Amino acid sequence: METGIIEYDNFLLSSGEQIAIVGPNGSGKSTLIEYVRGAKQPLPGHTARFAAVNGRSIKELTRYITFRDSYGSADSTYYYQQRWNTTEIEDYPYIRDIFPDIADSAWKETLFRVFSMERILDKRIVTLSSGEMRKYQLARMLSQNPALLIVESPYIGLDAPTRKELDTLFRHLIAEWNMQIILILSRAAEIPDFITHVYPVSNGIFLDKRTRQDFSDNADRIFPDNSSGFAEEEHLIDSLPVAETDCRELVYCNNVSLKYGGRTILNPVTWSISKGQRWALLGPNGCGKSALLSMIYADNPQSYACDISLFGYKRGSGESIWEIKKQIGYVSPEMHRSYMRHLPVSDIVASGLYDTIGLYRHISEQDISRCRIWMRIFGITQFTDRDFATLSSGEQRLVLLARAFVKNPQLVILDEPLHGLDKYNRIKVMHIINHYCKHFDRSAIIVTHYPEELPDCITNQKVLERP
Repeated sequence: METGIIEYDNFLLSSGEQIAIVGPNGSGKSTLIEYVRGAKQPLPGHTARFAAVNGRSIKELTRYITFRDSYGSADSTYYYQQRWNTTEIEDYPYIRDIFPDIADSAWKETLFRVFSMERILDKRIVTLSSGEMRKYQLARMLSQNPALLIVESPYIGLDAPTRKELDTLFRHLIAEWNMQIILILSRAAEIPDFITHVYPVSNGIFLDKRTRQDFSDNADRIFPDNSSGFAEEEHLIDSLPVAETDCRELVYCNNVSLKYGGRTILNPVTWSISKGQRWALLGPNGCGKSALLSMIYADNPQSYACDISLFGYKRGSGESIWEIKKQIGYVSPEMHRSYMRHLPVSDIVASGLYDTIGLYRHISEQDISRCRIWMRIFGITQFTDRDFATLSSGEQRLVLLARAFVKNPQLVILDEPLHGLDKYNRIKVMHIINHYCKHFDRSAIIVTHYPEELPDCITNQKVLERP
């Protein structure tokens, strides 16, 4: 009988193997990896075994990091808009001061080169973009030079060049440092070529291990596309009562820029968005895409010092923040992080009606009905009473998307809307965005690092450059 350095039920990691664990949203990948790495005691009737490497348990030599589509690791002190609150930025350290010391100079040079660490060393941690934060967290974890590295959703938030750099680093770890790697992925298309074997996951169990090529040849059979189209979702969207606006220019930014402590976060931008236009907002990590959206959505206090007009009203001319937000549906990494708490899913969706983080008022039967419709559209009605924090990353993203659309907004701002979604849900969400925008002639701003994630309704592109 073959033995490995980690065994758990049907899972076996042998020396020299590089594993991808792949399955759809809600299939149980995150739960199973907790047993595989020894973070949870096996359930009754299940066993786990950890071999020794150079006299130390592989369990001790394993490091795990997950990117659940949030700006950083969630914590109880984080609040929405914290990243943009300039009055508190001085309280946060520079990356240079908190990055771990690395005695091995060659290893340090490798990490700094691959992750372009010199670009962020003199930035305060709270000012990092979501992509920059992910690179920092990966580099920090790798500074410990583990024997086994387990990474969940490693590519989330990274632009194409950085994804290639990350794969290059993984190959270097494998070839030069004899490290083994386990990746947890929702998309079979993301499996890199250095992976040797794949464990598909379905309904909370590991299916039989396959070579990467064998899995690739049989992926459509292992995870069949059970979609029969989205006629029901289209019908539900068509049935919604939607108010119109007479405003033709929804957004106007005149030479808008952003600086923190003398550091330029966003180069000057002039941008006009007319009714019915759907824009792709593109650019590399650190170019200021999320910062620009925070200015438009009035999450950033500096927006009031800029020449910005929304729905015909110049910012700071007397309109309230709530008057701005009531016509905009919004989802972003910062919002996802702020919601990493124990709240019922139904409350999170309903909070989109009032643009609050949490629900603090009684809602009408009419609003409850609207919430239920959007939960049906995004396929999350089964989560109505579930605790948001117990859902998978992809399931959480569907909840936040329902929140963004629940008030049938004139403009949807979707910052990386498909993060963490499996193939079926990515196709479904793109279809929903397409149909909603085209049917009601709605406007949109969509940020992504994957061109194939842009829905067909896109009419224009805005590309930002890194400062």
